[in-house]
Amino acid sequence: MTLTQGAMNDAEIHAAAAKLRQRIAEPPEIFLVLGSGLGGVADAVEDPIEIPFTEIAGLPDATVKGHAGRFVSGYLEGRPVLVQSGRYHAYEGHPYEVVVAPLRIAHRVGADTFIVTNAAGGIRQGMTPGDIVAISDHLNLHFASPLRGPVRDGEVRFPDMTEAYDASLRAHAVRVAEEIGTPISEGVYASLGGPAYETPAEIRMLRTLGADLVGMSTVPSVTVARTRGMRVLGFSLVTNVAAGLGEGVLDHAEVMEEGRKGGTVLGELIRRIVARWDEVGGAS
Repeated sequence: MTLTQGAMNDAEIHAAAAKLRQRIAEPPEIFLVLGSGLGGVADAVEDPIEIPFTEIAGLPDATVKGHAGRFVSGYLEGRPVLVQSGRYHAYEGHPYEVVVAPLRIAHRVGADTFIVTNAAGGIRQGMTPGDIVAISDHLNLHFASPLRGPVRDGEVRFPDMTEAYDASLRAHAVRVAEEIGTPISEGVYASLGGPAYETPAEIRMLRTLGADLVGMSTVPSVTVARTRGMRVLGFSLVTNVAAGLGEGVLDHAEVMEEGRKGGTVLGELIRRIVARWDEVGGAS
């Protein structure tokens, strides 16, 4: 069975985790997911072991341009990590259970912290391409949840989402960014199903609802991470001004190009954050 034919049940998640565990050198402390054009962060991983998605229990390949479709296991600043370079999206036709399957597998192999990045449109006034924003909260506008159905092993029926993004991790990120001279702000991320970019009217609606950023990912995996008790640190890289707030039309190639430009800076910030992980309770 491939994941495009149905969701992985608990036994299949466990089997996939066991297969991945055989390929990696050490159970990861941190699971990182990289968004459009941001795959370069994986290049900083030391002693890397690359595992294509398709080699793990029938996971489908990534199909969106700018998403590599591989796991990278290794070390970042001496800490064991598992990187998901490229992600699945519901707009590709995958069920939401498929979108979050790598997160469930990563948790099963040992990751207790989730660092997620995405490319996003900037809604808040003054945002420009290249801005890095630590996600403080989100709006789930997919109108669907990967938690529907039977309660999964290791999950709870009604996870509390009051602090979906860990405040202490976010404060640590802001502190490190200030010290290395990388300006970042905090903001609310709105996630829609896509794949069409939003209309100007939708952007006005999102601004009224309190959104600072908009994209098409992240929220389903964060929801599952929280129901599994994982700490979450999220970053949006602003790759474009949202529809109706700037000139011209939105183009995915331009999003990827801005992702590559800003990804270098964001990757260095993540590396510095992980280098000082002990300050936020990381294991020594």
